[in-house]
Amino acid sequence: MKRKYAILSLAIVAGVTASYSLRGAEKVLPVAAKSTAKPSTDKAAKDSTYDQLAFNKAYSVRPLDWPQWGGSWMRNNAPDGENIPAEWEVGQFDSKTGAWKKETSKNIKWVARLGSQSYGNSVAANGHVYVGTNNGAAYLKRYPATVDLGVLLCFDEKDGKFLWQHSSEKLPTGRVNDWPQMGICCTPMVEGNRLWFVTSRGEVVCLDTEGFYDDENDGPYKEEKYTSKDEADIVWKFDMMKQLGVSQHNMCSCSVTAAGDILFVNTSNGVDEAHINLPAPNAPSFVAMDKKTGKVLWTDNSPGANVLHGQWSSPAYAVIGGVPQVIFGGGDGWLYSFRGEATKDAKPELLWKFDCNPKKSKYVLGGRADRNHIIGTPVVFDGLVYVGVGEDPEHAEGVGHLWCIDPTKRGDESHDVSSELAVKKTDLKHPIPHRRYQAVIESEGEVAVPNPHSALVWLYDGYDQNHDGKAEFTEQMHRTCGTVAIKDGLLFVADFSGVFHCLDAKTGVPHWTYDLLSAAWGSPLIVDGKVYIGAEDGDVKVFKLSPEKIEKGSCTLPNEEETTAPLLAKNAMGNPVYSTPIVANNVLYISSQDHLFAIESSKK
Repeated sequence: MKRKYAILSLAIVAGVTASYSLRGAEKVLPVAAKSTAKPSTDKAAKDSTYDQLAFNKAYSVRPLDWPQWGGSWMRNNAPDGENIPAEWEVGQFDSKTGAWKKETSKNIKWVARLGSQSYGNSVAANGHVYVGTNNGAAYLKRYPATVDLGVLLCFDEKDGKFLWQHSSEKLPTGRVNDWPQMGICCTPMVEGNRLWFVTSRGEVVCLDTEGFYDDENDGPYKEEKYTSKDEADIVWKFDMMKQLGVSQHNMCSCSVTAAGDILFVNTSNGVDEAHINLPAPNAPSFVAMDKKTGKVLWTDNSPGANVLHGQWSSPAYAVIGGVPQVIFGGGDGWLYSFRGEATKDAKPELLWKFDCNPKKSKYVLGGRADRNHIIGTPVVFDGLVYVGVGEDPEHAEGVGHLWCIDPTKRGDESHDVSSELAVKKTDLKHPIPHRRYQAVIESEGEVAVPNPHSALVWLYDGYDQNHDGKAEFTEQMHRTCGTVAIKDGLLFVADFSGVFHCLDAKTGVPHWTYDLLSAAWGSPLIVDGKVYIGAEDGDVKVFKLSPEKIEKGSCTLPNEEETTAPLLAKNAMGNPVYSTPIVANNVLYISSQDHLFAIESSKK
């Protein structure tokens, strides 16, 4: 793994923005400034537990279910749970049949076979567990494992028994739109007996969670060719490529959310196979739909021709200060907030937008770029918005930034609440129009100036924890595919270079960092006083939910003599873990590349 060194800074709003450079610095002072952002008075936005229970009741799922990515529209992966194991053993599998040998495992309730590659996160609702993968498991006789598909699987929550499968055949255009073997990469959303998700073909689909077990073909869609019990029952389907002119890049991956009857979707519109041109620059990036019918309520293409690569982020939603906001991460590296409602004229109402890259940063393909787009999902917590930037893992590691934003700001008529504005030295009053690859080109007489309407609370791209003036690898924030998780004032995020960060959620100052020694694609889980994170090497590491470091030499785990992070356990899953652990009804669910494990303490 490449170890890249960069300038580190921590910017905190405290009347002015402060920035500290570590490169060449003789001394770096600790930052003690406090945020001036005022937390929301909206009770649901303050307390994720309160919000989750209220959300589950309103959406007709059980109190401790986990029915969508991040549990609710606020996207904070910090569920209620108790007696969740910190240690387990996945057990052995028969080398010939692949059968799991339960007697060789520890704290494993059941195991279900997935495809050969699995990137989607699981959800659990009303007695079912759902997860996206490819067709490597070949549950349907009509599709042997040699047939590449995007697959959404439904299992029985009690024992992991396979119930039904939705199958998405590959697009004829090939890898530019539908990458081989990637499967379904998004996370579905469940409400009552309905499920919504985005297929690898760029379709928004509503399914009946009971499949054909209820002996009914639900909804207006009646074109299913196969209606046996192991097939999915489609209620409605909307093809974004055909009906909106979208050209998704490599895959379509958006974990949808909804408020009331409005479903919010990121279309994944992106570049062509050469990674330069946009085949459909005018196609929508963001969509609001009627979740009951699939009717489009409004669309927005704000990123337009400025999309850098793809658009694989997922939306968040919250009511903040009495205003419903749906927040989208754009493929141009900007975060956009719209009024989260239907409009009379079918046009979205932009509330604010924020550039999540420094203005001098530049986008180029590969690891050389310090300008990125947004892959992780924005999280709303205690009236603030948190999001990191990243890049397709195929394009290497690189510099990253993690932002905390005040969503009550509105800015001027442009709605731009970025921390900086790009202007000409000869005209400081009029911002330069948004450009694709680089906002400020100093050689052309351009500069970045502070935005008087900035919504910045803090920016974290690293911190000199030992105050030695050096930019050490574990003191940097790198590109991330992940989403933050927050609880008890602590924020956790993993970057793609394998550094796991524990920060103060209000200030962005790190408490500790830890080198996973492997790329991290997923996001953390906080539950039962512990923090879980998976990595590409197949290990899931478990930390104590604590800001306190431990003394070197006090960790008794193998090869951890030097660690100062509060590490509790290391668990080998047998294959890479690209997804995010979840907990529902006091059961921990973790997908490796080819199996889904239901993990439960054997001591009740």
